[in-house]
Amino acid sequence: MTTEQTHLVERLRSLLTDEPEVREVSMFGGRSIMVSGKMIASARKDGGLLVRVDADQHDELLRSPGATQGVMGPGRDMGPGWIEVAAETVSDDETLSSWVSVAMAYNRTVTGR
Repeated sequence: MTTEQTHLVERLRSLLTDEPEVREVSMFGGRSIMVSGKMIASARKDGGLLVRVDADQHDELLRSPGATQGVMGPGRDMGPGWIEVAAETVSDDETLSSWVSVAMAYNRTVTGR
């Protein structure tokens, strides 16, 4: 992992200390954080964040600073519910916490927890 990615993963871990079922896996080119068996976010190598959100909120959330459509590679959009947030945007603890809250709200709807 890169220094930026490691730092972001540590920050994500600190935001999820109260969650009973958290694990990390390598996927989507980053270090993904799973809660209750579902991915909430992935720390990118550049320190940016890929976040899983409710598809119904996708367009609204894309208007947030630093947010762009999630992509799997050149020309391959991930579809509604996958948003990338720039490293400079999530360098602020309050903003990172806000994105984790959005992801956790969606996670709770799909896991029923």
